[in-house]
Amino acid sequence: MSSRVTATTGTVHIVDDEEVVRDALAWLLRSRRLLPEAHASADAFWAALETGRVRLDGPTCLLLDMRMPGMSGMALFERLLERGCVGALQVIFLTGHADVATAVTAVKRGAFDFVEKPFSDNALVDRVIEALALSSTALDTAAGRAQVRRLLDELTEREQEVMRLVIQGRANKQIADELDISVRTVEVHRARVFDKMGVRSAVELANALRTAGLE
Repeated sequence: MSSRVTATTGTVHIVDDEEVVRDALAWLLRSRRLLPEAHASADAFWAALETGRVRLDGPTCLLLDMRMPGMSGMALFERLLERGCVGALQVIFLTGHADVATAVTAVKRGAFDFVEKPFSDNALVDRVIEALALSSTALDTAAGRAQVRRLLDELTEREQEVMRLVIQGRANKQIADELDISVRTVEVHRARVFDKMGVRSAVELANALRTAGLE
């Protein structure tokens, strides 16, 4: 039975100053039904990102050579970290033996992995596919957080006050006393909060806020 990882959709950007390496990797990725895009330098990739020719709104993996003329692979990684791109964009470093320690540090800071040259073709593509899957998950999580924030913005100030007390576990009577409103008014606001946020209970509401990093 094959242990090959199932392919996923997405774009794989190859950043390497050696044309023969770019061509070989592009052929390898296409053989596994992945979409490659090649860049001759870190500077070229950064320029494409800056001008919008490289987009991160779908699953994306970056195969990044560690050492290149001009901007190094690590310098590009630093810029991507500063911009908050790492996550939606999963980075796999292509390294020589001398760069392993630096690559390990990069992984600790958020890179997906590193692969030493020469590498196993199928093993590399399997890691790329895993990276694309993680990129997809990160994009879904970010979209979910943005949706929760949009829904919160639709709540009135009073609804937000009621919501805050609901997720603290307060009973309707306690909320009414604290806000100096009737229990019936609390019930109406509570129902509106649940409806607007698309939840059915205080537990679901708290979980939605926690997922969005808005505890």
